[in-house]
Amino acid sequence: MNTHKLKILLLFAGAVLFNIIFWQEKLAINAILFDVFILLSVFNLYTAAFTKPAMKWLVLAHLVTIATLILHNTILAKLAFAATLLLVVVFTQFLHRSVWYAAASAAGNYLLIVFSFMEDIGQIRRGDIKYLGIGKVLRFLIIPLMIAGIFFLIYRFSNTVFQDVVSSIGIALQRFIARFFDWFNWQRFWFLMLGLFVTGGLILKMRSNYFSEKEFSMHNDLWRRKHNLKKWKEGVMYDVLTLFMGRFANGIMALRNENTVGIISLVMLNVLLLFINVIDITYVWFGFSYTANLNLTQYLHEGTGMLIFSIILAMLVLLFFFRNNLNFYKKNKWLRYGAYGWILQNSVLVISVLLRDYYYITHMGLAYKRIGVLVFLLMVLMGLITVFIKIHQRKTAYYLWRVNGWFGVILLVAASCIHWDETIARYNLAHKSNIPVDVKFLLTLSDKTLPLLDKNQDVLVRTKELIQGEGEYLYRSGLTPKEMFEIRKREFFEKQRTYSWLSWNYADRYVKQNLTKSGLTASLNK
Repeated sequence: MNTHKLKILLLFAGAVLFNIIFWQEKLAINAILFDVFILLSVFNLYTAAFTKPAMKWLVLAHLVTIATLILHNTILAKLAFAATLLLVVVFTQFLHRSVWYAAASAAGNYLLIVFSFMEDIGQIRRGDIKYLGIGKVLRFLIIPLMIAGIFFLIYRFSNTVFQDVVSSIGIALQRFIARFFDWFNWQRFWFLMLGLFVTGGLILKMRSNYFSEKEFSMHNDLWRRKHNLKKWKEGVMYDVLTLFMGRFANGIMALRNENTVGIISLVMLNVLLLFINVIDITYVWFGFSYTANLNLTQYLHEGTGMLIFSIILAMLVLLFFFRNNLNFYKKNKWLRYGAYGWILQNSVLVISVLLRDYYYITHMGLAYKRIGVLVFLLMVLMGLITVFIKIHQRKTAYYLWRVNGWFGVILLVAASCIHWDETIARYNLAHKSNIPVDVKFLLTLSDKTLPLLDKNQDVLVRTKELIQGEGEYLYRSGLTPKEMFEIRKREFFEKQRTYSWLSWNYADRYVKQNLTKSGLTASLNK
């Protein structure tokens, strides 16, 4: 079959499949069905995809996200599933090495979806489609249909079993037609359009290979280049250097002068950060003591804000000084030492923020932002390591973006393997005697935490003083925590009754089993 015909056929088939399996359902088992359809379609269209080195690891990561989607069914697992599926498809369609350029190609697929569709339609030649005349078809069918109709009536009236079977088939057809016409409403129509859009961005490849070609002009290793002095003086970088260095940015001594400026800058920045780190080591590492008057939120945010600012500044400054030929300057030893020292000191700052976050979790419990700080620190640590490698091994900025992009994908897949809501609830409830339990926050977590709350109902009936500023009521609606918990349970079971097997996942099954068992036990105790 013509490739363009196949794409259009797969597009509409995927849209119909999307409409059937996702309409009023959760993303669960149905995601596997859609995933299999998309991957088989893409690998059939682009058969050379398996030869790409990154494909094996991407497929493996994607399989992990499918497992976490069925096991945990969290928003993070769904996001990881969608991201890895998109990456698998794009790496199949284009030649890429970096997540960032692949993401740009994926965005291009969706932005240019209409043009890709029209191009594939235009490539289908009318001569490829064979038509049969309607009149000719009717002439061949009319006599056989009449004969078959007569014998059908004879068998129907003479055989009761046949009559029952025909009646059952008729009822099934009536139900099918009734359900089929249920599709014809505006909500279902727009959902079908959404299916076309989602499937189209995955199946249809944009004509341009701009981002793929752009990436392959990038390199991991720096090369010494001889600049066109006249052209360089017309660039922005020359204007920046001239603004700060004046005439020292010109001539054959420009590289040495830039090296001197870099050394002075890094010495000053190291001294400044050393002062900050000495304070943190003294008061955060070894001198911390928790008191009720200490605002741990502000205590953590101060360190995190400083870290963000310091790391961004470090990246920009180091990328500025180690961008081109200064990497190959023979007398840049002290500039490198200054850079290594600053990277090391930023690592000390990472440890200081990590300790702040640890104190916050120890005394106040787990929460999304506190976990987010830990993830951010991992990204920062990886960033510092890759900056060190860039300077030491003379790598390009593209290398930094590429490696850190892949690390971000690995971190996303790894994070999706943990049910964070359950982890938060389990930790906070396990330490309920030592930390103030935020009942309002716990009641906003996902359904997977309901069995844990059911086993720790004492936190739902605590006195006013222990419920942080909420009194015994929540949300200013006159609902007590206990009442809100019962509403959450009832809503869970009501939602479950609306789903079919397409929405099955282990997390919902676990909640249903435990809450049902708990309800039966409570009934027997009464």
